[in-house]
Amino acid sequence: MRRVEFRPSRGLEELLADANRSTPFATLMRTFAFVAIVGSVAIGFATERAVAASGNCKLVRIAEWPVQIDRNRITVQGAVNGQPIGILLDTGAGKSLIQRSAAARLGLTRQPATGHRMFGVGGETQAEVAYVDELRIGEAVSRGLSILVAGEREVWDNIALLLGADFFENFDIEFDLPHNAVRLYQSRDCDGVRLAYWGGEGAMESPMESGSRIVLPVKINGEPIRAMLDSGAATSVLAADDARRLGVTPDTPGVVPGGCRYGLGQKPVGAWIGQFRSFAIDNELIRDPKMYFADLWRHTTYTASGSHLPRRLADLPDMLLGADFLRAHRVLIAHSQRKVYFTYTGGAVFPTRQAKPCGETAPDERTGKGRGKD
Repeated sequence: MRRVEFRPSRGLEELLADANRSTPFATLMRTFAFVAIVGSVAIGFATERAVAASGNCKLVRIAEWPVQIDRNRITVQGAVNGQPIGILLDTGAGKSLIQRSAAARLGLTRQPATGHRMFGVGGETQAEVAYVDELRIGEAVSRGLSILVAGEREVWDNIALLLGADFFENFDIEFDLPHNAVRLYQSRDCDGVRLAYWGGEGAMESPMESGSRIVLPVKINGEPIRAMLDSGAATSVLAADDARRLGVTPDTPGVVPGGCRYGLGQKPVGAWIGQFRSFAIDNELIRDPKMYFADLWRHTTYTASGSHLPRRLADLPDMLLGADFLRAHRVLIAHSQRKVYFTYTGGAVFPTRQAKPCGETAPDERTGKGRGKD
């Protein structure tokens, strides 16, 4: 029987590889900063410990978005050039981008994005750039944006824009999915202060690796695993190489097929469901979880100029912690502190469903992101 335990004391599916770290969303950042100045809500921390640690820590709420969750896709509503669009909140995407099919529907003019190479679970995807006269997200409106365009297949129904790490890394982000809300904050004078204002000392925390990706240390079967918190992945999934290291393969007794996983590239990867002894993150321990595993990075290879040997992208995470994990927790991603705070709110952390083996899955039977990724 699966159990979630808390030890006493305290409480892309897609990876985009892109060497160019300049963000086309700088104008939108300034817009959000203006909204913060004229209409922010400050949450003060008044405990003795917080005052002693920082003097006057405040978490300034810049925006609160009502989110919709459909098949574990976490979306908000927006508009491009006055046309309504769905926006996927995708912390696992290195760059914000518009789906190529959506760019065509929106009538956006595109041109090649020179110098950009983009990869995901489905392999490489051609990068283009489109000029957007106006982008609206919630109360913020920004004009004159050049946004990347990518995607070799229709991977998300009714979703045009992926809002990725180049946007989110500028804020502290709270995923409060039990209340269908995502909130953006700027912290002030909060060094050394626990920012999980809703959970007090009972909230758990995990350090983040350096960089824009939200990579956390977890343990599966007691072994260390690097897990990327990826709100764009419908379900959490472990890389097949790491599952094999832990003694679980597609041929292990009891393992069943879990369908296909799709990214922006053309190629799907097969997934399976396996039984593991434990999953742990900070003081949360799940015994005997069943989890998906897949050969996530099978197609993330490239051939450098002047070489004939394909190479796999470096520093890929061992696991994606997806929207299923976020739905079972309240989470604050504190980029300002390089920490993630979370409390378990109920329900299955890693729900699974057996599916036909990859290659036998009809389009209307694909799980996760509609007709697409995970």
